[in-house]
Amino acid sequence: MPEIFTLPVHTSAKGDLTVFENILPGSLKRIFYITNADCETRGGHRHIKAWQALICLQGTCEIYVETPNKKMVFGLDKPNKVLILEPLDWHTLENFSENAIVLVVSNENYDPYDYIYPSYSEIENELNELQEIVNKQKKD
Repeated sequence: MPEIFTLPVHTSAKGDLTVFENILPGSLKRIFYITNADCETRGGHRHIKAWQALICLQGTCEIYVETPNKKMVFGLDKPNKVLILEPLDWHTLENFSENAIVLVVSNENYDPYDYIYPSYSEIENELNELQEIVNKQKKD
């Protein structure tokens, strides 16, 4: 289940220091960032094993999350606001502001076999269509 956390910020005359620790299970194995996304949609998947933490370091964006039981939208608009996604949280990143920078931290290295692309809604629609075909065949 996705969850928003506020990271601690230590402010001094030298600037702000934001601390990211003890947020994801295991160790941090992969870090990447998204820039120049503007009007694009990123993501569109869920994972089998990987947990992810998303932070909008600059600008804003919205994260659309779908679980088997719920659809949610999270706004990331501060560099100390982090969204934690569990492996089965299907998600997209959308509505990036100009010059947005989104940092993504994961507890797993990249593995193409860890990605599941169809959303829960897409799978449900396909199952419903198959059920209709089966029901029609039973009537014939």
